Amino acid sequence: MNFEVFVLGTSGMMPLPGRFLTSAMVRREGELFLFDCGEGTQISLKMLNIKWKKISAIFISHMHADHVTGLPGMLMLSSQVDREDPLIIYGPARLKEYVHQMRKLLDMYINYEIIVKTVSPGIIHETEDFSVEAFKLDHTKPCYGYTMREKSRPGIFHPEKAIELGLPRGPLWSRLQQGESVQLDDGRTIHPSDILGPTRSGRSFSYVTDTLYLDSIARHVKQVDLLLCEGMFDQTLVESARDKKHMTAKQAATIARDAQVNSMGLIHYSPRYTDRDLKILRNEAREIFPATFLARDRMVFDIPLKD
Repeated sequence: MNFEVFVLGTSGMMPLPGRFLTSAMVRREGELFLFDCGEGTQISLKMLNIKWKKISAIFISHMHADHVTGLPGMLMLSSQVDREDPLIIYGPARLKEYVHQMRKLLDMYINYEIIVKTVSPGIIHETEDFSVEAFKLDHTKPCYGYTMREKSRPGIFHPEKAIELGLPRGPLWSRLQQGESVQLDDGRTIHPSDILGPTRSGRSFSYVTDTLYLDSIARHVKQVDLLLCEGMFDQTLVESARDKKHMTAKQAATIARDAQVNSMGLIHYSPRYTDRDLKILRNEAREIFPATFLARDRMVFDIPLKD
């Protein structure tokens, strides 16, 4: 069961040589989920040999050009690969108008269904195995962060306990492993807790970019395995960050610390920082949250099951 996170771009405002606009991809069980789609997102996908035909959903944070201008090309390319499944695009209210108008003005040939859903806070995408939550950020336009969490898995099955309870091998074992209580011929009821260990947590990922510091963000990214969070400026530019409704690396680290995340990658760097200068952001963040790293374009993270 794979759960991989691909960093497709890390630049804010404008793409740079070797640093594309901020976006990320999750691949779970072969299904793809894209977070933001700025200009040139396709290039990183191509370089990573990721087949965008399998993108099930796209989650747009907000309607600024550096987060949405890659959508036209992505939608048109998907028509060239015999796509049959619908594509769901989540985002702020103006996203639906944007998708409609670009399809109309560019006279796009689209041979699959596109479903645009306006985001509001809460669970917006859910299956039997995982969910995606949207939560409000504070930027110059309506903006959302996203957290993807796998649902808890049943505890480890202990066959010796089943045998001790006189539970015959066969379908009843499977039903208990799936969380269902069973009744034996002698009238006894066996519950999953009688033979299973503690519930095991799934894997998780959060994507947060373009926002003022909000202490409420920590609640929505609580204990995720990987947080990709904007740290656009160093602390000497905290006033500029506030005016532009962005965060410093230290503020991002404060969220990571308070949320007790496993690790945090900084993203959405200001173009003012050269690749060498980025260590300033990393070092400032590590003063507060040591498990901080600089996300780089086309980094890949395989998040394993904990047990």
